[in-house]
Amino acid sequence: MNWTDLKTRADARQTLASLFAQNPNRAEEFSARHGDMLFDYSKTHIGEDDRALLIQMASDAGLEDRRAAMFGGQKINETEDRAVLHTALRNLSDDAILVDGKDVMPSVRDTRDRMAAFSEAVRTGALQGQGGAITDVVNIGIGGSDLGPAMAVLALAPYHDGPRVHFVSNVDGADVADTLRGLDPATTLVIVASKTFTTIETMTNARTAQAWMAKDVKDTGAQFAALSTAEEKTAEFGIPSAHVFGFEDWVGGRYSLWGPIGLSLMIAIGADDFTDFLRGAYDMDCHFRDAPLADNLPVLLALVGVWNNQGCGHATRAVLPYDQRLTRLPAYFQQLEMESNGKSVAMDGTSLEVNSGPVVWGEPGTNGQHAFYQLIHQGTRVIPCEFMVARAGHEADLGHQHELLVANCLAQSEALMVGRSLKEATDIMAQRGLSGDELDRQARHRVFPGDRPSTTLVYPKLTPFVLGQIIALYEHRVFVEGVMLGINSYDQWGVELGKELANALTPVLRGEASDAEKDSSTRLLLDYLRS
Repeated sequence: MNWTDLKTRADARQTLASLFAQNPNRAEEFSARHGDMLFDYSKTHIGEDDRALLIQMASDAGLEDRRAAMFGGQKINETEDRAVLHTALRNLSDDAILVDGKDVMPSVRDTRDRMAAFSEAVRTGALQGQGGAITDVVNIGIGGSDLGPAMAVLALAPYHDGPRVHFVSNVDGADVADTLRGLDPATTLVIVASKTFTTIETMTNARTAQAWMAKDVKDTGAQFAALSTAEEKTAEFGIPSAHVFGFEDWVGGRYSLWGPIGLSLMIAIGADDFTDFLRGAYDMDCHFRDAPLADNLPVLLALVGVWNNQGCGHATRAVLPYDQRLTRLPAYFQQLEMESNGKSVAMDGTSLEVNSGPVVWGEPGTNGQHAFYQLIHQGTRVIPCEFMVARAGHEADLGHQHELLVANCLAQSEALMVGRSLKEATDIMAQRGLSGDELDRQARHRVFPGDRPSTTLVYPKLTPFVLGQIIALYEHRVFVEGVMLGINSYDQWGVELGKELANALTPVLRGEASDAEKDSSTRLLLDYLRS
């Protein structure tokens, strides 16, 4: 990987104004389309030669071969000796996908059919609670077993025609207590999402929900479902086998929304719309697999990320959906990117030559404009922004509000690019009657540096199909960046140490073990908390 050449080119980058002045067709030449989706990356500092270098770097890193290996079921998660096949969960073709010589698709389709039958039974009232038809579903999980379905259920609210769906993830008792308050145990279904059925946060909340339900329901197991492969443990919990949906170890938690972890979403929107959701992701899979690198949306999105982070040194990335129902999408992408590419060693265990993934954060527009956009526009650090907006909203009678939303989205990317010079600010303040030192002082507060990069993703409407496309687009973007960095994007050893220490601290907090071996800071905190 020629990181030195990339850094040299990035250091010599031209301003956005000069790039647009030199090329009247820049917007068209530095944007890409797939179906009804438009990705505009013309407001980045990438020139033609820079793009050629980035594409060459991706190719030199073996992107095409690595991509084929992933889709082909090879064990590209080398530290855990696993295939990476979340794409199989949304494979709607008749093609076989082999892992260790065995076609995994019959099992995937069988599980999908079982999910559809179960969700339909819940939605129609064929499967009832002790008090009648299910009115509420509580999904208990954490990480990928929570954030994905919670994000998607909110995003697809216009398509809800099933029971109300709620989510519990935090081991803080406030989360489960606040969620269960007001629900009827006799008409509530609880879904416990834990592959091993041992995740401490999830199982603690599951037992709390079971005790809550047992006060009013004789057979609590009949109103529980499990998304797990640990059938013995789910049976011990009292959950019937017909309510248990397993998935293979080649599905990582943060990539698992497409299978059983998406059961709560399927119950909310129905199996047909869930299939449209899968179809959107499968459509993006096909595009990513087949389109040339120069026209490939996930590849281009990744190259922009590499240019901004490893090239220009911008350490963060703001995801800014101008779509209220995508409120949880920045957090979802935060987990997807930072848990996948937050590494410091390459596949072979050697230290990385460059920084790994950026800090990802964001909020929906226009809320963010009244919160942190001040820092984005006038702060001392450059924060690349990724805007998203739909061409049309679901509320046809509120079209004027959608126009205002779109206008704000486009205005923000324009303002980041063009800025406002001191002369322009001075002219504005002079028209307000200021002069002398006060004119200069006030004008300087109104200068916008501009020349700040952004991309914009435009889609027709937030449907199940489009949401599937967007999520798959970003999944593959993370894959491309990981390949270019030479890391394994599919393990997450960074979460292990904290878990181990938390397990050891629990008996110390209870007074059942000594804190003598702990550092002085931890002992101080323990003493205060135990007092």
